[in-house]
Amino acid sequence: MANSEKHPWTREEFEAQLRGMERYYHIHHPYHTLMNEGKLTKGQIQGWVANRYYYQVSIPRKDANILANCPDRETRAKWIQRIMDHDGHPGDPGGIEAWIQLGMAVGLTREEITSEQHVLPGVRFAVDAYVNFARQAEWHEAASSSLTELFAPKIHQQRLDNWPEHYPWIDKDGYAYFRKRLTEARRDVEHGLEITLDWYKTREQQDRMIKILQFKLDVLWSMADAMYMAYINGMPPYFNVGA
Repeated sequence: MANSEKHPWTREEFEAQLRGMERYYHIHHPYHTLMNEGKLTKGQIQGWVANRYYYQVSIPRKDANILANCPDRETRAKWIQRIMDHDGHPGDPGGIEAWIQLGMAVGLTREEITSEQHVLPGVRFAVDAYVNFARQAEWHEAASSSLTELFAPKIHQQRLDNWPEHYPWIDKDGYAYFRKRLTEARRDVEHGLEITLDWYKTREQQDRMIKILQFKLDVLWSMADAMYMAYINGMPPYFNVGA
């Protein structure tokens, strides 16, 4: 049966389908499994933090693209909070600064982190693909791609629960980012779900949204793949090419 002939999911069924995509979330990637079990070395933790920094600094650019394409004033008034959450504003240095503090807590220097010198090509390509999608896509689609936030509180809570025991050498002040995102992500999910459940009405549209969410999950998984190859398998780009 063609998508156009399928009955659309109810609002509740559609949300259940979206939440069911958690099985593809990078919390299940071997890199994150090892991290959660306390089996990563200091260098492997540092590699992850350094590479995820590129994702952190790209999120406000992604959100700015969504705002630029969004004609709805009410939506923009809510969505702009995401940029302030990451970039900071008076009274709050923001999530990017909190991530830099995490990097310093795991033994990196501020310069190492902000210079992006450790960012792997695979990570850069994946993140750039996400930003470019947000730039070019219809704004509802770009906004709904952020719904991997449905699954984020669980992974942040795991780190808060497990890292102090598994990685006692990490300065506790570095965990501020994870605590910060526990509340921010839940707030963002509420708004993102509202936009998504209101916009995708036909089954064809709903199936399209599942593919969009899969794309975002692919971005996160591909980032972890690149890091696994470089830091677990010891095969960074051009490892077999002589000087």
